[in-house]
Amino acid sequence: MTNKRPQPDKLLQDISTYIHSYKITSPLAITTAKFCLLDTLGCGLASLNYKQVHDIINPPFPYIQNGTRIPGTNLQMDPIQGSFALGTMIRWLDFNDCWLAAEWGHPSDNLGGIITTMDYCNRINGTSYTIKDVLHAMVKAHEIQGILALENSFNEVGLDHVILVKLATCAVVSKIIGLNETQTIEALSHAMVDGQSLRTYRHAPNTGSRKSWAAGDATSRAVRLAYLVKQANIGSIPSVLTVPKWGFYDASFRGKYFTMKQRPNFQSYVMENILFKISFPAEFHAQTAVEASMIAHKQLKQLGKNHNDIKSIRIRTQDAAMRIIDKKGPLYNYADRDHCIQYMCAIPLIFGQLTADDYMDDIATKNPDIDLLRNKMVCVKDEQFTKDYYDPNKRSIANALLIELNDGTILDEIIVEYPIGHKFRRDEGIPLLLKKFERHVKQRFGSDTLQTQRILQLSTDENFEKMPIDKFLDEFVMKQE
Repeated sequence: MTNKRPQPDKLLQDISTYIHSYKITSPLAITTAKFCLLDTLGCGLASLNYKQVHDIINPPFPYIQNGTRIPGTNLQMDPIQGSFALGTMIRWLDFNDCWLAAEWGHPSDNLGGIITTMDYCNRINGTSYTIKDVLHAMVKAHEIQGILALENSFNEVGLDHVILVKLATCAVVSKIIGLNETQTIEALSHAMVDGQSLRTYRHAPNTGSRKSWAAGDATSRAVRLAYLVKQANIGSIPSVLTVPKWGFYDASFRGKYFTMKQRPNFQSYVMENILFKISFPAEFHAQTAVEASMIAHKQLKQLGKNHNDIKSIRIRTQDAAMRIIDKKGPLYNYADRDHCIQYMCAIPLIFGQLTADDYMDDIATKNPDIDLLRNKMVCVKDEQFTKDYYDPNKRSIANALLIELNDGTILDEIIVEYPIGHKFRRDEGIPLLLKKFERHVKQRFGSDTLQTQRILQLSTDENFEKMPIDKFLDEFVMKQE
């Protein structure tokens, strides 16, 4: 009698079948993916304004010739190093897209692996991947990460959401580099058996810069695993999720199985409903709170008053914001501040803006008014906001500010249910998203340079989707550093 290996876990089979067989037919998903691609590249370019990003993405060993191009630099790398570099750039400012559910995350993080792998394959293997191929891969990566996040909370068991970045990137990249369905399952099984990232670097007292390069690390790991399967018979771990005691569910998920009741099949739902960060580089649960604070700043000016006239502020918010960004006490660094709702509201109330620079030490430590105003704020959980947050037909991210002044005046509560990057505000948001991309390109390559003009022209050309991805990335090479 022979012992047969178990069949692969159903989820791994379903993901592999989706990657290799499902055809993306939704025009809305593809159009949204195009905007997402441009926005994500723009966010990556903007990150290069900060020295630490250069220090992190520069490879520890000499980079290769004719490798994948890293946008906004003159670096060339293999796709494993390249996916780390681009993934880190994309996530650094917390300004790329967002998905909120039982788990949170940023599906465009997967572009770190998608773009660099397609680009490398074109240059080295002679493939002909185009922007259209990138968009279709994006839709699938978004879908895998987002659907698994809908009902499965990794943060509740102390794991970071980049586990889903690694899984989605590994799935999509496996097809890009020529793996078959069985090999994709093999790669996915190794992605799941890894020791997964703990969430501790996102929370006090351990908040730090790792949260800004964790996605790059995840995409890099995913690409490495896919290539390892391609070059060697490393074998599958078929019941990596379900085997008793040793499997992921028992060992890392407290015995719970993943559920997909809301959306039982992978299609294109996530890209169609993705959230864009348009106005503010801020953790997404605070986007509407910051928008409300900007409104309050204008109201105070109209009354001839300012932040010094504020006695107290009540922030009504969702349960997720209470758990992630309701912070009291000292904030030690950039990473602490851009995940503190009180800080993100204080800055616009004082200065009438919120930019990435406003999280820097020079601003935080030289303006005592920020902490004075933070101490006047209290967050309260609103049950209806929380219910609407989880409602798949609404996906609201509501916040409300109630401000009382020192003279006893209570201003009308300012409620913002949907941020400008929400699907319900697409007509309003997309023109601003394109302006955001244009701004980031001009900041990196110059306002009036031929390089800037060409990038912007190509990005809006009617034949954009037909352009080979390597030719497009060539346009982003920094001629002079």
